[in-house]
Amino acid sequence: MGVGVGIGGFITFLTLASCFGDITKVDTSGASEITARQDKLTLQGVDASHKLAEHDLVRMNKYKELITRVGQKHGLDPAIIAGIISRESRAGSALDHGWGDHGKGFGLMQVDKRYHKIVGAWDSEKHISQGTEILIEFIRRIQAKFPAWPKEHQLKGGISAYNAGDKNVRTYERMDVGTTGGDYSNDVVARSQWFKSQGY
Repeated sequence: MGVGVGIGGFITFLTLASCFGDITKVDTSGASEITARQDKLTLQGVDASHKLAEHDLVRMNKYKELITRVGQKHGLDPAIIAGIISRESRAGSALDHGWGDHGKGFGLMQVDKRYHKIVGAWDSEKHISQGTEILIEFIRRIQAKFPAWPKEHQLKGGISAYNAGDKNVRTYERMDVGTTGGDYSNDVVARSQWFKSQGY
């Protein structure tokens, strides 16, 4: 499906989202044991990712309207934004006055102040929009780097790059080597798929 223009010149969400692939079709091994330990889970893998996301749902729902609006604006599935927010900041509960990662990461999506000029409040639409733009830029870099990959592989590669940079993505199978917990894209994909099942 190509990019289409809707009423008043607005590009429709569904056609834009297709540019990045379908999150429900991305394969995933889910969370590592290290990540699962955050919530003292004895599970790991996809089940652990789903449980971690479930623990964040009440907090995430406070931002659902903002997440949906940003997703539609940028043509990215809101479930993916929710997956990133769950992983990065546990929907805000892991932050100290909006900051995480020893004062380097800002906001729900943990935008790194060393590489980006911070905009908006930590839980604002502006912030979520900035984080989403950064993610989309990484997806596009992976699309350019691996043009033969299916869209869903490029999407997963972009998610991995959001954590460790596009240079860290060298092969599809080992893209999470070097990411936090060694599972970043797999965990985010599984969480995103769960949020999708919850109406995101």
